[in-house]
Amino acid sequence: MTRSLALFVIGLVFGGGAGFVIAAANGVTFDGHDHSDPSIHGASHTETMAHDHSTALNLPAGTDAPTLDIALTQDPMSGWNLHVMPKNFTFAPQNASTADMAGEGHAHVYINGEKLARLYGSWMHIDQLPKGEVEVSVSLNSNSHSPLSVDNVPVRAAVTVQVD
Repeated sequence: MTRSLALFVIGLVFGGGAGFVIAAANGVTFDGHDHSDPSIHGASHTETMAHDHSTALNLPAGTDAPTLDIALTQDPMSGWNLHVMPKNFTFAPQNASTADMAGEGHAHVYINGEKLARLYGSWMHIDQLPKGEVEVSVSLNSNSHSPLSVDNVPVRAAVTVQVD
């Protein structure tokens, strides 16, 4: 048993080493990259997302209409923490890109008007914001990715911060 374990460890060391040498010889790097941005792989947002953001899903006003508040706080270690607080709305990642269901969907997060990410929960860490006056905004969206509006007013919230 001891000999088998020793041979196994030796095989792992040589196998891992050989794999590393072959990868390095072929220009493979191990530094990683951001998979949330399709342009890194030569794709655009329209190529990777077959859905339409232009037509809002308009809902009637009332006590069950969705509303949205957000809070942005600087993280003590690095970056910023975004807290998204919808009312009459449920995050439903399992239903993204499917038929719309009343009161559910996801959010889109924007930095100075540029879409940063799709959000499926109440909290998000933002690694870095550009220097200067920065607007962070969030919109609620249906399962089919249409922005939600109530009486033709987008369900959206924004905060502005000064980043040094």
